Amino acid sequence: MTKSEKLELALNHRSGPVPIDLGGTSTTGVHVSVVEKLREYYGLERKPIRVQEPGQMLGTIDDDLKEALGIDTTSVWSPNTNMGIPNIGEKEWRTPWGQVVLMPENFTYTTDKQGRILVYPGGDTTCEPSLMMPQNFYSFDAIVRGHNFDEDNPHVEDNLEDFKEITPEALDCIKERLEAAKKTPYARIGSFGGTAVGDVAHVPGSALKHPKGLRDISEWYVALINSPDYIHQIFEYSTDVGLKNLEKVKNIVGNDVQVAYICGADFGTQIAPLCSKELFRELYMPYYKKINNWIHENTTWKTFKHCCGSIYPLIPELIEAGFDILNPVQWTAKNMDPKALKKEFGQNIVFWGGGVNTQKTLPFGTPEEVRKEVLEMCEIFSQNGGFVFNTIHNIQALTPAENVVALVNAVKEFNGEA
Repeated sequence: MTKSEKLELALNHRSGPVPIDLGGTSTTGVHVSVVEKLREYYGLERKPIRVQEPGQMLGTIDDDLKEALGIDTTSVWSPNTNMGIPNIGEKEWRTPWGQVVLMPENFTYTTDKQGRILVYPGGDTTCEPSLMMPQNFYSFDAIVRGHNFDEDNPHVEDNLEDFKEITPEALDCIKERLEAAKKTPYARIGSFGGTAVGDVAHVPGSALKHPKGLRDISEWYVALINSPDYIHQIFEYSTDVGLKNLEKVKNIVGNDVQVAYICGADFGTQIAPLCSKELFRELYMPYYKKINNWIHENTTWKTFKHCCGSIYPLIPELIEAGFDILNPVQWTAKNMDPKALKKEFGQNIVFWGGGVNTQKTLPFGTPEEVRKEVLEMCEIFSQNGGFVFNTIHNIQALTPAENVVALVNAVKEFNGEA
């Protein structure tokens, strides 16, 4: 059975071996420092790790490490980043924790008096910095800029500059990365961007040199209630631009990817949803449906929705909106019992994640504790297919390599491959 066939069984809710995804998307990745530790663990060539997603400092997992770990997926990424620079080319950068990594060639930063790493949109140091890595941190946080949103006199065009026609250069990059992926045995995930309806990660406009409009995250959540017409205009415009771009991507990619990453907007806290079902249906549902319907009518791609937290009441809404896949399946949040999730929704949506607790067990447990939890989650989620193994969100810095090895070995054990 090929890796693509293995994933296809899971995507179509048919029983089979559990596929493993590590590093396939921006929410199923591995911190660059852990990737280096894993290469050392398996005795692979020592070299600087390329940063695949620079905001979160996720590392690229090369084919030799994929084989050692038993990973079944690979990614076809857009070159766009939240730094406003394309993730092309490479240059060495020594991180604050001492690791030498490969960053995009136009990566530009300064260090302030507090020792914080400041990154500039488009590499333009004449602008205000848009991202910051505080001391003793391992990834970047957005800096809120552009405090000129007037709730009583809003100008929606200020929030529309984020959404642009995909460039020929980006399309060429996607095509090149697809061709490279097709030469490997891995199932392919497309992360093309441009369809992140309402994702607060994009609200601050970190890639923009001079963002205007509604940019503060707290103000954004208030606007969902106080200024719904404003939000609708943003969503409508962004969806229309996103679909035009997807059509161009589809003309290049065809059906050579099995999964398309659509959106990472979160709707849950650790204890409850961030919004009501009514608000979701009013503000988000029409645009998600439009995107999913276009994809399902024009491609064979399965659509992937990331959504953290306690979202039990919203899962039926995500299914109705047309999503095929839910990630990260945070059963550690309130009202997210894994057995209940599988019983109620397992035939209607693929659970991509939920394989182990990344807030407790994976970083702080023993390898045996990791093994037991992984086996338990595989037993629950894999019944009748519809499960792709991944952790509950990205594997963070300082996670022991031995625990990640225990994780993949447990999946292999469950599949009868150990």
